[in-house]
Amino acid sequence: MKTYVIGDIHGAHRALQQVIQQVGPGSGDRLIFLGDYVDGWSQSRQVMEYLMELNARHNCIFIRGNHDAWCEEWLAGMDADPSWLMHGGRATVESYSGIGPMERIRHLAFFGRMQPYFEEDGRLFIHAGFSSMHGPAMEHYESNFFWDRTLWETALATDARIPKDSIHYPRRLLLYQEIYIGHTPTTNYGLDTPMHCCNVWNIDTGAAFTGRVSMMDIATKKVAQSDIVQRLYPGEPGRNR
Repeated sequence: MKTYVIGDIHGAHRALQQVIQQVGPGSGDRLIFLGDYVDGWSQSRQVMEYLMELNARHNCIFIRGNHDAWCEEWLAGMDADPSWLMHGGRATVESYSGIGPMERIRHLAFFGRMQPYFEEDGRLFIHAGFSSMHGPAMEHYESNFFWDRTLWETALATDARIPKDSIHYPRRLLLYQEIYIGHTPTTNYGLDTPMHCCNVWNIDTGAAFTGRVSMMDIATKKVAQSDIVQRLYPGEPGRNR
């Protein structure tokens, strides 16, 4: 059995299909999605339908991202958060136009089953991060699971020359052998490939903006990537902020 981790998708159904077709996961393989399935490109609703299809054929784990939390609230009948609409939510609202009551219920149930994080065999899979020195189970603010950037910034700023047994080495990074995150696009650093700092792997390769959807085999670290998403959705702006 292989385990694959998939980074942020942001409504790019065509890009998600590309990486799944490239990899061709077997029925016994596990797919771990790091969240932010919606908001940006025009096919958020289709992404969610495709994820439900994949879930029926594979062992899938779905982590909740901040954009997914926004979308779930709106689908449940809350007013659309103005910040959500500005950051890609408007395209999601349009993609859900005409949704029927039974389909809405089915999508809400799927959102409701998403996990805040998943950990196994010394590995953590989480959308954004956590702030507790004792790990996510002891996190005081659960919203950090899909909003925190300090974990990634800590990994970026940690001098590789500092030994792990030093009192200066970040305690959060000692809790796991590997941590897989999304949320902060690697395109912010001029890259559209996954980044590796300390024991943290960032798999958000900027699909919402000028990057790609990425899928990694966690054992071999081999990466499959979609085309640049902008080219798959000509004429669309994606997330412009």
